[in-house]
Amino acid sequence: MKKTPEQLLSALYQRIASLDYAYYVEDQPQVSDAEYDALMLTLRQLEAAYPQLISTASPTQRVSGVAQNKFTPLTHRLGMYSLDNAFSDEDVYQFWQRIVNVLPQAVPAFCVEPKLDGLAINLTYEDGLLIHAATRGDGEVGEDVTLNVRTIRNVPLRLLADAPKGIVEIRGEVVMPKQAFEALNRKQLSMNQKTFANPRNAAAGSLRQLDPQVTAQRNLQFFGYALGYVEDVALLPPSQWGLLALLRRWGIRVAQEATYVDGIDNLLAYYHKIEQQRNALAYDIDGVVYKLDDLSHQRQLGMTAKFPRWAIAHKFPAQEVWTKLEAIDVQVGRTGALTPVARLKPVSVGGVVVSNATLHNADEIARKDIRVGDTVIIRRAGDVIPEIVAVVSHLRPEEAVPFVMPLRCPVCDSEVIQEVDKSVHRCSGGLYCPAQKQRALEHFVSRKAMDIQGLGGKVIEQLISQGLVQHADDIYALTEMKLLSLPRMAEKSANNLLTAIHNSKRTTLSRFIFALGIPEVGEVTAAALAQYFGTLDALMQATEAVLLEVNDVGPVVAMHVVHFFAQAHNQAVIQKLIERGVHWPDVEKHAVVATPVQGKTVVLTGSLTSFSRDEAKAILQRLGAKVSSSVSAKTDIVIAGEAAGSKLQKAEALGLVVWDEAQFMQLCVDPYDVVN
Repeated sequence: MKKTPEQLLSALYQRIASLDYAYYVEDQPQVSDAEYDALMLTLRQLEAAYPQLISTASPTQRVSGVAQNKFTPLTHRLGMYSLDNAFSDEDVYQFWQRIVNVLPQAVPAFCVEPKLDGLAINLTYEDGLLIHAATRGDGEVGEDVTLNVRTIRNVPLRLLADAPKGIVEIRGEVVMPKQAFEALNRKQLSMNQKTFANPRNAAAGSLRQLDPQVTAQRNLQFFGYALGYVEDVALLPPSQWGLLALLRRWGIRVAQEATYVDGIDNLLAYYHKIEQQRNALAYDIDGVVYKLDDLSHQRQLGMTAKFPRWAIAHKFPAQEVWTKLEAIDVQVGRTGALTPVARLKPVSVGGVVVSNATLHNADEIARKDIRVGDTVIIRRAGDVIPEIVAVVSHLRPEEAVPFVMPLRCPVCDSEVIQEVDKSVHRCSGGLYCPAQKQRALEHFVSRKAMDIQGLGGKVIEQLISQGLVQHADDIYALTEMKLLSLPRMAEKSANNLLTAIHNSKRTTLSRFIFALGIPEVGEVTAAALAQYFGTLDALMQATEAVLLEVNDVGPVVAMHVVHFFAQAHNQAVIQKLIERGVHWPDVEKHAVVATPVQGKTVVLTGSLTSFSRDEAKAILQRLGAKVSSSVSAKTDIVIAGEAAGSKLQKAEALGLVVWDEAQFMQLCVDPYDVVN
């Protein structure tokens, strides 16, 4: 028999609701996205043909209506009580004892579940159809957020199996998963809009949007955990655990970590187990909830004026607290990067007393508008370093002023520069700054720099701790007696190290420039600078405009070079290095001539027999080429070695110039062009 439009619509409603339940509640998709989209398309077409038959339970009606001007009050049929809190094992023992005193003949068993950190919501269904959704409010009257809750994909618009007749209130929590929260804040940042402090605030803010279209984009989820008013009390199961099973049958998601336990020891074991899992969960929780399982026992225990006597929330140590920002200090790292650190009025967060928190960089401080004197929200999750997530702006003192990064290094007083297009501020006193000396010295003695074999990181650390070496020039003042004072340094090792130090005095200008550790100046750039200027004095006096004439030197490199040599501290160390015997042969400057690859984009592909890929790239860059990793219509030349693959094929298809290794070797007839 041919089905009527009503029957077709009803079947589509049921099929799509079943698929939504599998996808959004059980996390077990039953069909492909394409098949699901086809069902939705069929539904829309059928509803377009019979608009008078469209039901509010239709999946197409999740986002409906226009933006609201305000939320209207909605009275709960049965009050929404909050839970009393336990903050220690002793509090839980007292809760247990109170129950045992009332039920001396019973062996209390409990339904236990995570305490979700979201927004409490009351869903009202009539004959299985969602008709209202309200916030908790004051427990008696909440706000009508029906249109927004309808957009939450795991909230059934019509209850599934065994849908009850009459009115039933389902209570639970609306949360924003951590992944959705992070994505939302990234989007807010990209739009230069205020970010949310935590998933709970994001969930509350999203659910209270006046435009349900906005809420629909926020990926909220609902977890049920209780019933409110129930018109047909015969529906009620005898236990809390049975109640959760009933919610599942109706298509309501419940926390999968919920379980059934008995005995006080098992209550506490569950608490500690969930506490260990806390950071790995997909959503935020702030404790666990113990509910007496037998509903008749719940009724026997009853309520206080505020709380049920048969349930309690065992709270975790707070991961988020408020405290005062007393100062912002600036630390200098091993690379010279300046990092602002918040000095806080000590406060306990997650069971640990915190007095410092990371601020990342100046851009992050400006984005969050963090100022000394502010009351700030501190968050610490597990072993994660505490951070300031937001400012409590209405508590800001009038005298609070925006933070400004220092212009001089707080450690060595060298100039501080901000890297172009980056949020990093960096000390320019690389050779002198005590905060950078370990890393600067390790770089100075490395194989491609001064090549002092035997002077590794551990020995450098010992030399620094003994006060024997502070700057690079101190290395050349070491003696056998000084080295033998180091732990586990034998005479032979000391003499070998002194020989290596002596041999390193004869170097090349390019190696010396590289050894200085100027930011952004690598081997190839150092070689280009040595070749162009010929002498160290000429390089040290060069302006940014002159530096930009050198191949492989752009605005960022030019800025770093000028700032580095402008520091009196760096000049002093360089002078002492020369006085202590570091020298190099004169560099024979080559006339700057045009080359076949000057200003051209070149791609290397396949294996070369005469050079490594890095060596070939360095040669091309020194000859003025721009080396790219991909072939496109903008590529000028492709150099193809053995076993060249798809890049060669693409070059031939585009009709590009292709060289083999022999043609490339023609560029390298001058020893200047070969990288040693």
